[in-house]
Amino acid sequence: MKKGTFFMVLAAAAGLASCAQGPKANLKTDVDTLSYMLGAANTRGLMDFVHGRLGIDSAHVADFIKGLEQGCKETDAKEKAYLAGIQIGQQISNDEMFDYTNKRIFGEDTTKTIDKDNFLAGFIATVKGHGMATADSANAYVEVKSEAIRVKALEEKFGEYKKQNEDFLASNKSKEGIQTTESGLQYKVIKMGNGEKPTEKSRVKVNYKGTLIDGTEFDSSKDKPATMSVRGVIKGWQEALKMMPVGSKWELYVPQELAYGTRQTGKIKPFSTLIFEVELVSIEK
Repeated sequence: MKKGTFFMVLAAAAGLASCAQGPKANLKTDVDTLSYMLGAANTRGLMDFVHGRLGIDSAHVADFIKGLEQGCKETDAKEKAYLAGIQIGQQISNDEMFDYTNKRIFGEDTTKTIDKDNFLAGFIATVKGHGMATADSANAYVEVKSEAIRVKALEEKFGEYKKQNEDFLASNKSKEGIQTTESGLQYKVIKMGNGEKPTEKSRVKVNYKGTLIDGTEFDSSKDKPATMSVRGVIKGWQEALKMMPVGSKWELYVPQELAYGTRQTGKIKPFSTLIFEVELVSIEK
């Protein structure tokens, strides 16, 4: 853009500003111009957000701007507090927030939804200091209840798969060579090494292959030993590695409680028993 044209645009913008109710532009220095343009730049996407996310009808844009100007100019502490309350009230009652919360807690179950009136009752009563619970105790309740709802939904969806994995472990533990620890970890010694045993703080090099009970391979070290921290692996591995002398090769049968539990990751479904062939190559010094 040519220099002359650029300043004509600025002059026109300043003229429009003087006709509006907003503050009048006074562009005397480069910093003045930079300030004005920075303000203009920060409106990118604003009206899309106002219409799309906040649900403000185009017929009420003037009211939006009036409120915007009042919020920018307000210095009275009481009025600022009131405006802040309006802002937060609109945020917490936004339908998109409730849609997100319902999805996070209830997943695909659309028959249950968080009740907005009860949500607001709990929110406002707790802010006032006379709620049924403190914010911390309410948060603890929500975490426990949400997890219970999530697990119940997963059990309904993956119930048969969970039973198959439990039955596999029940049958497997009576097979020749299988040993079971107090935690429920099952393992079979293919080769017992005679080296040092890792500790929780150790970093180790291992060759490994992981499969599901149907033989599906989900991970391996391939052609090169993998280096990892003992404390950074699943609980079943942590327990096994600390029992294995360097040079050992074991087969591990890891119940879901010592693996990924109700989480789904890649080919691993919730409640999966994991089978690993693990060779402890060395401990890094």
